[in-house]
Amino acid sequence: MRMIRRRNFRTVLIGASSLLAIGAWTAPSHLQPSAVTAGSAVTASVAAIKSSAVAKINSSSPAAELTKNALNALASAVRPLSHPKALEDAFHAYFAYKAAHPEDVKKPLLYFVDYGLSSTIARGYVFNMNTLKIVDGPFTVAHGRGSSSAPTGVPTRFSNGSGSSMTSLGLYVAKSLYKFTGHNGGHLYTSTGMRLDGKSQGFNDKAMARGVVAHGAPYVTPTRAGRSQGCPAMETARAARLLPQLADGGVVFLFAPNANWMANDQWVNAS
Repeated sequence: MRMIRRRNFRTVLIGASSLLAIGAWTAPSHLQPSAVTAGSAVTASVAAIKSSAVAKINSSSPAAELTKNALNALASAVRPLSHPKALEDAFHAYFAYKAAHPEDVKKPLLYFVDYGLSSTIARGYVFNMNTLKIVDGPFTVAHGRGSSSAPTGVPTRFSNGSGSSMTSLGLYVAKSLYKFTGHNGGHLYTSTGMRLDGKSQGFNDKAMARGVVAHGAPYVTPTRAGRSQGCPAMETARAARLLPQLADGGVVFLFAPNANWMANDQWVNAS
């Protein structure tokens, strides 16, 4: 990761704060499976979520202040979570990336998915990080078929590798919309698609080459998300409504309580 001059870092974060008032590590391309199973997903308490920000991030930094403000505003409304640090990691990564690359983050929207939860649980949200409001959610989101052996349940395997059909964790920048074409039950379907540019080096930076995108799919329903080829797919109608708002400058963050990724993602651990 590039070193950021203190002056530029503070300038960007001060600008973000005003809106709120109204080297690089390379991981192996194939991550080891996490120990998380469907039975181990827990509902983190609001107090644990808020207090974890102090333990993980230097409380005197502007990034920490922005993260704590976001947690204070949103943590009580985002239930359940698979890990106390799920939202903290998402918000901290968002503000760290925005500080480093303000030219990429053209929209204040963050699409967050907690893949530590079962595919039968609504685990996706879209937040407005300026107003600290929930734009939509919770809603069901698909994970890659290679990430779980059963049609439903908690994904436990994650990969950046082509052909893995697994979900890739980390931070993405939302890119252009396009007409997505897929197959479901032997039938062709079309939906709204949005290209994703993975920014977590070694974890999701092959997303463009793999064709990992956000899109709508008929196998995602309000009560159950099927499995994709690694894409964070949502209901077709929701994709048509939300993805145009996210495209060309929003941020996507895919979380799971995977120890290797949590310890080494460059944006989760950015200072």
